[in-house]
Amino acid sequence: MGSKVISSAKEFFNVLRSLQDEASNDTYTYEEDIQILKMNGDRIGVVNLYCGNQPVFICQKAVPKINDDQQIAEYSNCADADADTDADADADADVNVLETELGPEPLTIMKARQLLSWYTLSQNANVSAVDNNPALHPLWVRCDMSDPARTTWFGAETVCVGNKVSGVKLYSVTCKGSTVDKKSLLTLDELKQEHKKRHHPSSMAIKGSARFNLFGSTVVENTVIESQSSVTVDFKWSHVESILETPPLSSTATLNIKVTSGEMRSPMFEMYRELEFLQTLADGLRTGETEWMEPLESTSAVNLTKAYLEELHDTAKTLQDQAAKTAENTKPKSDTDTPIFNSLLERGDLDFVEQLWVRMRKSVISYQDIGDCLKLVIEALRYGDIKPWIHRDSSSSLSKLILQSYHQQIDHVSLTGVTPVHMLLEMGLDKMRKDYINYLIGEELTTLNHLCYYLSTEVDLQEQVIRLRKLHHLLEIIVTCSTFLALPYDRLFLLTQSCLQHYKTYPYDEEHEFKLQIKPALISHFYQKEQPLLWGVEVSSGHGPREVRTSLQLSDRPLVDHVIFETEYPNETVNGDSEDPAFFSTLLCCSLVNFA
Repeated sequence: MGSKVISSAKEFFNVLRSLQDEASNDTYTYEEDIQILKMNGDRIGVVNLYCGNQPVFICQKAVPKINDDQQIAEYSNCADADADTDADADADADVNVLETELGPEPLTIMKARQLLSWYTLSQNANVSAVDNNPALHPLWVRCDMSDPARTTWFGAETVCVGNKVSGVKLYSVTCKGSTVDKKSLLTLDELKQEHKKRHHPSSMAIKGSARFNLFGSTVVENTVIESQSSVTVDFKWSHVESILETPPLSSTATLNIKVTSGEMRSPMFEMYRELEFLQTLADGLRTGETEWMEPLESTSAVNLTKAYLEELHDTAKTLQDQAAKTAENTKPKSDTDTPIFNSLLERGDLDFVEQLWVRMRKSVISYQDIGDCLKLVIEALRYGDIKPWIHRDSSSSLSKLILQSYHQQIDHVSLTGVTPVHMLLEMGLDKMRKDYINYLIGEELTTLNHLCYYLSTEVDLQEQVIRLRKLHHLLEIIVTCSTFLALPYDRLFLLTQSCLQHYKTYPYDEEHEFKLQIKPALISHFYQKEQPLLWGVEVSSGHGPREVRTSLQLSDRPLVDHVIFETEYPNETVNGDSEDPAFFSTLLCCSLVNFA
């Protein structure tokens, strides 16, 4: 019997070892009904509490793919799968039946314990039939809560002295459904006793943590106003005195900032619409197909351009030397501009090319429009009807033609094919870059040297658009934190530098969370009267790799996604109108097993 167990442990070790050595993170099926995944621990809330972003193995039940016409309701907690299935069900009936993969499913408690015992045996060099093996990544197993303790996870992690494995930490995670009854929650003294039962420590440290929502989806008159953007704050502090206490002002606080461009309540919304039109032009050049946006002006692009040229021509007869002032005075106004937007990003020094862009981007609905408008402008320049003013550092093709017109020498431009689109895209890039510079430099958040990567015209137009989108996203983040959180200058400056540095290396990603250290006093009015999304307390003892921890996590939603929890209220009323918030309770315990 013993030799069979050791043989199974060795086989399990070999599978994990091969997965650990592989560069890919492909799912592996073991014993036909067990899936083993390799991933970073920070992708799973509970595992992240102990393992952070280090690689871990996740074991769960292998669920076969099912056809869309099968009943997904047979399986527990498959909301994500349901959404996918509904979308597929609405597809054309003639399309072949697609397969949908269900969400994660737990293993039985007995199977989970067996896997942990194999993992532990395979790491124990004192078991004669097992070689002196190198340390494996931590192992975490999803459980089905079928035991009296209602266990949702088992975990195991090696403890090493030098390169030698000297023991294993075993973890268990137990959960309770949501409740508003604070008396039913574990007390701080009970948590300490839970820790002492396993570890008999001479001294213990107690740390608190909490997460609050500062900006994001909100509930107004029982209606949820959805937002893809979010700003949360994580607190950490010592000397916890009671469960669910408010983080003290001495806490360390970190903002987690995730902003999605294009939200209508953002002060950057008008600028986003401008960027959308620019992206439409870039996509048209790249793919050969363009989906034109709904025009914002009722007058056609050609008529707007004609009127603008006539206005300049009439003015130039008497005020040629005041072209710059004319450009400012004739700046078109938009009914959709908001006061806050004007104060943030609107410039009063738009030159001829920039004003032409403003008119065209609000009225162009075809390639023909672009070509006709530019033809009118070039003819007016060629015949000397206008002598427009432009910024000295303008780099677009049209700006170069204007400079040539000052000397009555204009290159021939064939306005065929994609040339007009190319020229209009350059005009937009030039104008919007100056808008962003105007804000960032004006607010003293950076310098031109730090913006070189984003302002370069040496790369192709598609790359210039990508870099402009990064700059726009950066401004969305800064303006959100400035407008809605009223962060002080020094924090905005630090955040700007962090974002600029990040986007020099990484691709555009609205899902990325930017981090910012902050003093709790700066945002105390946002969180001190609010309920936390997550509140935790941790009791620990020991040091270094032998440190052991017992923690309680209270959250407004389950920290576990593979089981369904009972709640005292329907989901729609949890944390809704009730003055008493409902919390899900998660207890994480640790045991240290030393190899003799």
